[in-house]
Amino acid sequence: MKKFSLYFFLLCGILLLTQELAWSQNKTFVVVLDAGHGGKDPGNRGNGYKEKDIALKVVLEVGKILKKDKDIKVLYTRTTDKFVTLDDRAKIANDADADLFVSVHCNAHSSNAQGTETFVLGLHRNEDNLKIAMKENSVIYLEDDYEVVYDGFDPSSPASYIGMTLMQEEYLDQSILLADYVQKQFTNTLKRVNRGVKQAGFLVLRKTFMPSVLVETGFLTNKQEGRYLNSPAGQAKMATSIAEGIVDYKNSINLSATEVKYKKEDLENKEEYPSVTFMVQIAAGSKPLELAPYNFKGLKDVSRKLEGKLYKYYYGSTSNYNEIQRLLQQAKSAGFSKSFLVAFKEGDKISVNDALKTKRK
Repeated sequence: MKKFSLYFFLLCGILLLTQELAWSQNKTFVVVLDAGHGGKDPGNRGNGYKEKDIALKVVLEVGKILKKDKDIKVLYTRTTDKFVTLDDRAKIANDADADLFVSVHCNAHSSNAQGTETFVLGLHRNEDNLKIAMKENSVIYLEDDYEVVYDGFDPSSPASYIGMTLMQEEYLDQSILLADYVQKQFTNTLKRVNRGVKQAGFLVLRKTFMPSVLVETGFLTNKQEGRYLNSPAGQAKMATSIAEGIVDYKNSINLSATEVKYKKEDLENKEEYPSVTFMVQIAAGSKPLELAPYNFKGLKDVSRKLEGKLYKYYYGSTSNYNEIQRLLQQAKSAGFSKSFLVAFKEGDKISVNDALKTKRK
């Protein structure tokens, strides 16, 4: 019996070690890039330009830039002028177990509107956001059996949007973080007009099970902006900003990328950030869950905060950066593969990068 117990514990140890090694080696960050429209769906034709062509050129350039990072794997929903259903675009990302889904488009408006805006999935907050979602979602009319595939969703009916479930609520924070990084690149680097990070009911984002954004790179209906987006120079600059926004996001949440590189003696003395509280966000939802380990795959020390209309669930709480990295690995090993670090200072949420710039002990 003692021999059996010994073998049993040795086997458990080997299995746990194998799991940890697999986790540490699986560092590839998968990004699915989605060029809006394509094939029989030209997108908008503001000033005679073709949205489908511009979106594809920008996306291919984004992928070319990202592929220079050996830790990033790039996949595309299309690389040629072909029609891909919204449902299939999401399926490509889900089947790849992607870390990010980024859909690229060009805007249109009856006025001389201009500027960039990046959307995450949510209920529209104003009429303009609803109209943009309606325009992008209308592509399903070109699909076979769209009423069945999208459960009776009617892109032209506001009632369909009122009933849209926020299926992405678990990833809302990460999606907003990514959108913010992209918008900052557009605004701070390229000096484009900033129309902000917004929420709307885009079907292409609805069925993706990872942080997802839809980028409107500008208005083809604006002569100056349309000319810029149709130019190779403009497309290259927009692609660089999107790629850098993605890398900024990756660096802010990736364990190995955000790890601070110090000498051994520095780590021993400067791992505390007294004014900062680090936590691991493991989940989010619209309903409060009992803070019991069985609800969180055995994890203890889980706390809950109501932020806006969502309950955020956090694992651990410490001012020690080395300790929070250990807890992040623990959360991922428990099954929360999309968990990420967050930081608070004086009760306000700040980026982890900003937290690491504060005075250390």
